[in-house]
Amino acid sequence: MGKGKKKSDKHEKAPVETSPGPETQNLSEATPPTVKTISKRDYYRELGQLHIELVKLQEWVKYKGLKVVAVFEGRDAAGKGGAIKSFMEPLNPRYARVVALGVPTEREKTQWYFQRYVAHLPAAGEMVFFDRSWYNRAGVERVMGFCTEEEYREFLRSCPEFERMLVRSGIILVKYWFSVSDEEQERRFQARLDDPTRRWKLSPMDLESRTRWVEYSKAKDEMFKYTDIKQAPWYVVNADNKRRARLNCISHFLSLIPYEDLTPEPIELPPRQPDTGYVRPPITDQTFVPEKY
Repeated sequence: MGKGKKKSDKHEKAPVETSPGPETQNLSEATPPTVKTISKRDYYRELGQLHIELVKLQEWVKYKGLKVVAVFEGRDAAGKGGAIKSFMEPLNPRYARVVALGVPTEREKTQWYFQRYVAHLPAAGEMVFFDRSWYNRAGVERVMGFCTEEEYREFLRSCPEFERMLVRSGIILVKYWFSVSDEEQERRFQARLDDPTRRWKLSPMDLESRTRWVEYSKAKDEMFKYTDIKQAPWYVVNADNKRRARLNCISHFLSLIPYEDLTPEPIELPPRQPDTGYVRPPITDQTFVPEKY
């Protein structure tokens, strides 16, 4: 380490609570007996501390030239997007970005399946957060019939090898599955229907997923059976409470990548350039935004 570098006094992290694994979780992903809550005040206090640690981690990733990929998967309305926003809020967007790909183009449909995702992998010093990923093939494409049986089986065969290859190349790959109960998903869907600012989040595909709950559960369990590998395991986040899910996920993510505190020494603000007699153009020459508020 260079001069002045000190070890991080990391925020004490609570253990991540996960729902049962695929081998014990029933098809309904039923609500736990009690869903713990956390007050808004406590949530923002803990989130603020975790954000400080995320900034320290990002500086370490840049300093060491690490390449980090975090995959966020789960049912519709499970809270993946909100969790990613919580990750991104304190980070420098030059070195951290979100990848949320739309429907593949006709050209992309003819490519090797993983090809369009490879283009978004990080360079040294970067972190990339996938809001859904190559696992679309094992989820929505499988359930909705957008891929053939042969394409699906080939994905299950090749995905573990693809991810082992990423890890061997030096990429730190973290995979999160956000688990939400049937009842909570229905409540969130209804909230989106009632709120015009969030109605765009509810696509016809989301509504169709409600009618195929059991099929999605089976597809998820089959996916876990093949892709929950030692080199890149799945981490299940109990997401029935969004605030706790975000805190648990960020805390767990921080625990996976050892880092040190590279916070620079305090900076003293230099004095402003002295007045040299420069005369600015008349303020009436500029067009201002109307002050309606």
